[in-house]
Amino acid sequence: MDEAKLKELKEFIDQCKANPSILSDPSLSFFRDYLQSLGANLPSSACGHEAGESKSKSYVMEESDEEVADDGEKINLEEEEEEIIESDIELEGDVVEPDNDPPQKMGDSSVEVNDENRDAAQLAKAKAMDAISEGKLEEAIENLTQAILLNPTSAIMYGTRAIVYIKMKKPNAAIRDANAALEINPDSAKGYKSRGIARAMLGQWEDAAKDLRLASKLDHDEEINSALKKVEPNAHRIEEHRRKYDRLRKEKEDRIIERERRHRRAQAQAEYEKAKKQEQSSSSTKPSEMPGGFAGGMPGGMPGGFPGSMPGEMPGNVDFSKILNDPELMAAFSDPEVMAALQDVMKNPANLAKHQANPKVAPVIAEMMSKFGGPK
Repeated sequence: MDEAKLKELKEFIDQCKANPSILSDPSLSFFRDYLQSLGANLPSSACGHEAGESKSKSYVMEESDEEVADDGEKINLEEEEEEIIESDIELEGDVVEPDNDPPQKMGDSSVEVNDENRDAAQLAKAKAMDAISEGKLEEAIENLTQAILLNPTSAIMYGTRAIVYIKMKKPNAAIRDANAALEINPDSAKGYKSRGIARAMLGQWEDAAKDLRLASKLDHDEEINSALKKVEPNAHRIEEHRRKYDRLRKEKEDRIIERERRHRRAQAQAEYEKAKKQEQSSSSTKPSEMPGGFAGGMPGGMPGGFPGSMPGEMPGNVDFSKILNDPELMAAFSDPEVMAALQDVMKNPANLAKHQANPKVAPVIAEMMSKFGGPK
């Protein structure tokens, strides 16, 4: 083999070692194929944009349907949480339909009550108790209402009428009287007792249990204890049911938050990988592909030459990395005026003189010639 050609081949291989991106030139695709057929592993910079785009597309395909977490586990972004449907609670005890009668007459607790009215109220209450014992509940309500109007400051009167309303299966009316009794006397055991029983009649088991527990603390009444024993099991079942489904909803919410967090992390990782591949791809740009559409290494690829070289040629032994790594030159190449001047000089090196007076162009030409090894 010709010694000169062997020397050129050796120099070419040395250049490839120093800058593998040379192999990314499309005209050298046959040489890349040959190297790979021998089992060579070429760096990404030697494979050009085509391979980079292929890898990028492959990555996007892999990440489109599912994201990959840090631990390698795939995250299904389409996964849907099942709707939590609460089961029915098996409760014991009967409830009644709520009474919707107009509110009963109530007294004005702010009025002054004299002894005469107080005594008259007690007499009306006594008549009501007799009526209750005889089962005449409507008559009892009338007498108790009269007693309340005569002495509206008595919590006992309201509490007693509330008990009668319970016997008549009118829980809402009983609750109104119980509330009035508790406004007058917050420690009224009869007020809590009657309200607790009325709430149980309406199926308000938890509120009923709360009232009856307070009544039991204020007065050790067997009727209160009996009512509480019937109410508490239902209250406990409701409480346990609520805790269970509160926990299930919290676990569902936590799973959704965790999946979204991992999804965002996977997206960030994907963006990072994409940016990294683009950076690697841009760093593998061929030295001859300089800014401004340089063809053959210089602006415009125009015929002619550059000072210090033969017409129509670029200077020999040019280290393009010095130009590419010079931020001032790279910034200057983005200036249309500078680019026009460089193209003009490339067309005809003799035109250099007319640009020497331009303070923007002259330093750039001088710096380029110094890197080309040409005269300043």
